[in-house]
Amino acid sequence: MTRLLSTAGLTVTFGGLHAVKAVDLAVGEGSLVGLIGPNGAGKTTLLDAIGGFVAASGHVRLDGQLVDALPAHRRANLGLGRTWQGIDLFDDLTVRENLEVAAQPRRLRRSGADIGATLSLLGIGHLAARMPDELGHGERKLVGVARALAAGPRLICMDEPAAGLDTAACAEFGRQLQALVATGLSILLVDHDMGLVLSVCDDIYVLEFGRVIAHGPPADVRVDERVIEAYLGVGAGVLR
Repeated sequence: MTRLLSTAGLTVTFGGLHAVKAVDLAVGEGSLVGLIGPNGAGKTTLLDAIGGFVAASGHVRLDGQLVDALPAHRRANLGLGRTWQGIDLFDDLTVRENLEVAAQPRRLRRSGADIGATLSLLGIGHLAARMPDELGHGERKLVGVARALAAGPRLICMDEPAAGLDTAACAEFGRQLQALVATGLSILLVDHDMGLVLSVCDDIYVLEFGRVIAHGPPADVRVDERVIEAYLGVGAGVLR
């Protein structure tokens, strides 16, 4: 499988503290890769480093191109998308208009061309005319994902997109992620819902204290003793 994203020795240091330590990671074209770990493991910081939002050493490649020296907006122009833990939307714009703003710079990209189709793909087409303050927490999260898709990325780094979704909605969201990947999109998924990550991802990386402690398909990660130990007291039963 062609590597769309890869990192080599990616390291982030804050005041002498290594938040991310020499991480090697790869996401293939049209694949869904999970990134999990206990709170404080460095998952969001790793996404920030990949996206160019924090200073980092090591290397990041997008579709084979070295992007270490490129700022975040240049990486986005190369097809790297991002969703955030926060759910800030333009509150004076409708849901549809929020997506149109995101799609504006790259209207010719296929995924940004049809806002209605993007919303429908996530099961929120009925929200197109709503204002953000009329939405529930879970709905706002899904609009944030749709807004990232509207920009037409080739790969999206998703940070806790299922937070706030109930069990049924989370299961449906997992099916929607798999449908997105089936269209050729690549996803690097950070989420604390272990059931979701283990059920939908092709490949999983596990971080602890900024380092990768395990990597492999869900069936292998689920029984890895290092992973179970890292999650003791934090939903380790799900791994069993």
